[in-house]
Amino acid sequence: MNPERPSPVEKSFAKLRSLARQKWQSLKKGGEPAILVGTATCGRASGALEILKTFQEETERAGLKAHLIQVGCLGHCYAEPLVIISRPGFPAIAYGRVNPVIASLLVRSFLIEGDPPIELMLGAMEENDSFPTVWELPRFRLENRFLLRRCGLIDPENIDHYMANGGYEGLCSAVQKEPEEIISLIKNSGLRGRGGAGFPAGKKWEICARAEGRPKYVIANADEGDPGAFMDRSLLESDPHQTLEGLIIAGYAIGASTGIIYVRSEYPLAGERVKKALAQAEEKGLLGEKILGSDFSFRVSLFRASGAFVCGEETALIHSIEGKRGMPRYRPPYPAVSGLQGKPTLINNVKTLSAVPHIVVNGVQSFTSLGTEGSKGTMVFALVGKVNNAGLVEVPMGMTLRQLIFDLCGGIPKGKRFNAVQIGGPSGGCLPEKFLGLPIDFESLKEAGAMMGSGGMVVLDEDDCMVEVARYFLDFTQKESCGKCTLCRLGTRQMLDLLADITRGKGKTEDLDLLRELAEDIQAGALCNLGRTSANPVLTTLRYFRDEYEAHILQKKCPARMCRALTALYIIPEKCERSCDACVGSCSMEAIKTGRGMKKIIDQEKCVKCGSCLEACPPKYGAVIKISPVSEVPKGY
Repeated sequence: MNPERPSPVEKSFAKLRSLARQKWQSLKKGGEPAILVGTATCGRASGALEILKTFQEETERAGLKAHLIQVGCLGHCYAEPLVIISRPGFPAIAYGRVNPVIASLLVRSFLIEGDPPIELMLGAMEENDSFPTVWELPRFRLENRFLLRRCGLIDPENIDHYMANGGYEGLCSAVQKEPEEIISLIKNSGLRGRGGAGFPAGKKWEICARAEGRPKYVIANADEGDPGAFMDRSLLESDPHQTLEGLIIAGYAIGASTGIIYVRSEYPLAGERVKKALAQAEEKGLLGEKILGSDFSFRVSLFRASGAFVCGEETALIHSIEGKRGMPRYRPPYPAVSGLQGKPTLINNVKTLSAVPHIVVNGVQSFTSLGTEGSKGTMVFALVGKVNNAGLVEVPMGMTLRQLIFDLCGGIPKGKRFNAVQIGGPSGGCLPEKFLGLPIDFESLKEAGAMMGSGGMVVLDEDDCMVEVARYFLDFTQKESCGKCTLCRLGTRQMLDLLADITRGKGKTEDLDLLRELAEDIQAGALCNLGRTSANPVLTTLRYFRDEYEAHILQKKCPARMCRALTALYIIPEKCERSCDACVGSCSMEAIKTGRGMKKIIDQEKCVKCGSCLEACPPKYGAVIKISPVSEVPKGY
């Protein structure tokens, strides 16, 4: 902005921003405490709404005036419900795993008596002389939070919170530049699509801008269907205006007049917060006719999708919006040239669009200074599975898997051995321990047989059978196949049958060659990328965990003792306490009976290997019940 001669656009935006900052300062610097409760989906699943109610009741009972604010996800899903409390005279302090008892204690001890419970805090949210900060923790210290920088710290349903913290400055700057200048900025930044394929965003924008046809459309793809992935959902629940701002800038750059935010129906909270963001932006003049007094008009609508995994593919997504069955089509023409209603259509992932305002405001260097030569900037990952500190992290491209899993997220629980990490959703690959030093970027992951995907990672330990993992993910993609092309429809079905036989001990050595042949055929001939990449879990497990396949086939043994058909539970008679019936009462199949000398025996015909007896057996008796491969069960047990 030019402070000497502000343009009409700058004047209009400055007025909105000034008002927002006044409201924000009155909240931050006022005399009343503020209680921020994370009520995104992860928080709600952990009881955040109950915590919110407890704070409300306790402050009212104490006659205490406090700002009770619902915020989004801070990324530390392992510590939910998360609460941040600001009180005059103290830095803002974060507390994790808050329950109603702790919430009541915080009101009484911290807000009323001014004595924050140090033993319960995660850390202070700002530098101070009294308390350690959260930024000293590896989980914060090793991150570079750009897309997540406001998540968990602002009310996602209050546009003033967003604007007071830098929001819509990118839009104000963009509409005062030529569209070609914005496209050039995105091209020079090296931003690649964060939805899976990693296609250069600026190149796609340029193609769409040059394409003939009106009207043009911009679509934010929030059809996030990967098991264990929740990055897009969290961004929309925690900072929806960031994605909306990126969408509007993209619309301006390519000459579009209409935008659509495509959110799957399984994300009701994200959908509601996007809906409110659209209404607030339009009310402020940031959306609709002549945005900020400029000549640019742009309207955005929310499309609630029915939730098919294949609709993450952009041509299937377009069919879904048009009211048709979500099925991919042959390309070219690509959507950037002929998409929605046959018109040029730009489709970008939520994370891709969310990066745009940051690049426009802070310049190309702020983005290119992070990452690798071919993969610039940061990436938001969702880490789930066998990892201590599960949740969202935002790190520079090029960080190694070891740093991400062990340094940031605390490693494997209970001292178990790391076995593999499944990267890129159900179409990604499973990488073993030898790849922990692998830098996380588009090229390195592809070379290893995996893919970046949308950023989901499932960490697996020694108790996970890699054959069963491959079967599980292939079962998901097979069920989600649209069925349009034969290779995907029938090829994945045959592969799934082969894997099921192997996990049941019915596999043959030649099945491994057939699996590879089928996988390579699907890769070469499936219509869309979702089909072509569906075989990745099978190919990578065959490549890196062939010994587990051979154990299932040749020894009829599951090394991880996970495949039920190859596993047995049995009771060691000499260790069994005859007066104890804990295992008998726990078995819903009535598979445990009392034998000679009142000792318990498991009927292998009835046992379904659910493990309830293992949990019920009192620890004081030692290892009474064992879980072992069927082939290793002693005779007579």
